[in-house]
Amino acid sequence: MLRSHLLAPMVAAFLIIPSLSFAAANACLTGTCHSAITAIKKQHSAVKGGDCVDCHKQQAPQHPTPGQKGFTLIDQGVKLCANCHEIPGKKKTVHIPVKDGECLFCHRPHGTDNPFLLPVETDRTKLCFECHDGDTFKRKFRHAPVVAGSCNICHAPHESDEPRFLRAPIRDVCFKCHTDFAQGFKNATTVHSPVKASLCVTCHTPHGTDNPFILKATPPELCFQCHQALKDKLAKNTTQHKPVLQQRGCVTCHSPHYSLGKRLLPSAQKDLCLQCHGDDKLAPLKNIRAQITGMPTLHGPVAAGTCTACHDPHGSTNFRMLKGAYPATFYAQYTEGAYALCLGCHQKNLLRYPDTSVYTNFRNGTRNLHFVHVVGANRKGRTCRACHQPHASDGPKLTSTTGTTFGAWQIPVRLQLTATGGSCAAACHPPIKYDRVTPVPYTLFSKPEPPILGAPSSARQGVLGAPSSARQGAQK
Repeated sequence: MLRSHLLAPMVAAFLIIPSLSFAAANACLTGTCHSAITAIKKQHSAVKGGDCVDCHKQQAPQHPTPGQKGFTLIDQGVKLCANCHEIPGKKKTVHIPVKDGECLFCHRPHGTDNPFLLPVETDRTKLCFECHDGDTFKRKFRHAPVVAGSCNICHAPHESDEPRFLRAPIRDVCFKCHTDFAQGFKNATTVHSPVKASLCVTCHTPHGTDNPFILKATPPELCFQCHQALKDKLAKNTTQHKPVLQQRGCVTCHSPHYSLGKRLLPSAQKDLCLQCHGDDKLAPLKNIRAQITGMPTLHGPVAAGTCTACHDPHGSTNFRMLKGAYPATFYAQYTEGAYALCLGCHQKNLLRYPDTSVYTNFRNGTRNLHFVHVVGANRKGRTCRACHQPHASDGPKLTSTTGTTFGAWQIPVRLQLTATGGSCAAACHPPIKYDRVTPVPYTLFSKPEPPILGAPSSARQGVLGAPSSARQGAQK
């Protein structure tokens, strides 16, 4: 049964009309009968053409007849509209009023002041909310079409081959407006899995939410819904990368949709890190840009632009988010694994033996001068930072003439290299030379240091007990 508010109002005056076939609306739309229809701005085509009898037929001898309806519809429900319109309903998803043949749930039969015979203007939410729950449309952050009430931008009102009456697959619907993303997606080398799978709604609520960017949750909790292993790792970290847990979370460093680089980074890794670690504004962060700019010697990973060779960008169980063990203090007693970070790239046996002909070039004859400095007879242990800078320096082998920080003092390290050795005049001792081919006789620091690992003699023959001819051949 049609809703009463959809029927054209009748006037109280009577106009006696004999039985006839109406050819024009001028017999109906008089000053006393149905005159309100003439004021409608966007009339139904049948009304506009004066073809009232396309939908109505006379059933009483004369009209109007007190107590009787002089006219009735020629068909009921969707059958009436099907006389002129092609009725939708053949696609996978059909809007319930269409499926039930209730066209007049949304459309007005004679016309309205709005397009498509709808009772609302551009904001169609009022019409849609008569059936649909409008809770998500009232949230703090809403999708722009929702704010404007343009439901039909994304949804087809009658039927669709896509879920939820979408006009196209989800990503295509989104890209219809977000053209910048569409173009960027084509050029991207790395695409976030949900975007690649066309599921924008994996992360976004299409109508509204209480989170910025209509996200289903705020980062990093949103990201943890897929990246559970990362969540577990962060829970164990003793040193956290602060941006991960701050307001923007993961998207501080990662592009959530696509990028031209690996791991969804929006720029080259070093450039990205220097956005925060590149000035003095974010104290106590060190100004790494100032440390490396103009320096003739760069640490290999820094030269390659890969900060993650040494640092874990999400955090770690080591200080300064280092990916491996490294002492946090200037002095540290050597133990196996204590220098795992450095020895992951450098010769792993560098600190194991007091004498060697193969594991380091920093030696006097076969005397391992790295062992002397780091392990030493007293096991006090000067860490790598005593002589080397971690990022860049103005001297060879990452030594710095400016100096290594030692409390309030900086210790200058003046290293000079030769073809077979060199000399060092660090502030902690007078100038001392060393030579791999012709050992320099020492009067200081000459007490031999024993190996600390208890390696079997057979494993040490190539280092300590090989004939002199074999050892000379191994020298570099």
